[in-house]
Amino acid sequence: MGFYKRKTSAEKRRERVRGKILSVANGRPRLSIHRTSKHIYAQVIDDKAGVTLAAAGTVEKDLKEKVGNTCNVEAAAEVGRVVAERAVAAGAKAVVFDRGGLRYHGRVKALADAAREGGLEF
Repeated sequence: MGFYKRKTSAEKRRERVRGKILSVANGRPRLSIHRTSKHIYAQVIDDKAGVTLAAAGTVEKDLKEKVGNTCNVEAAAEVGRVVAERAVAAGAKAVVFDRGGLRYHGRVKALADAAREGGLEF
């Protein structure tokens, strides 16, 4: 017998969301976000090649200086703009949005809206 770890509801939700996203991706890269209580991170991932095409987060020195407070909607919007700019420069204009099981609300929504304004299509 072994010890099995039960999945939390957040882990189940994350897997469910990711499974649905990958089934409709049609080869498009994935805009994945990660949110903590102090920071927010975004990266555009090409799952076929297994490489990150673009990434941004509020831990970056220039972003941290620009936004000041790293855990608000304005900081998330700035991360969205930066990651969109870097992704378009890398050649990834059409992506699928992976919210990672988080609610599409607040900082997550601000990042997504700013990424759309920055030129990403999803």
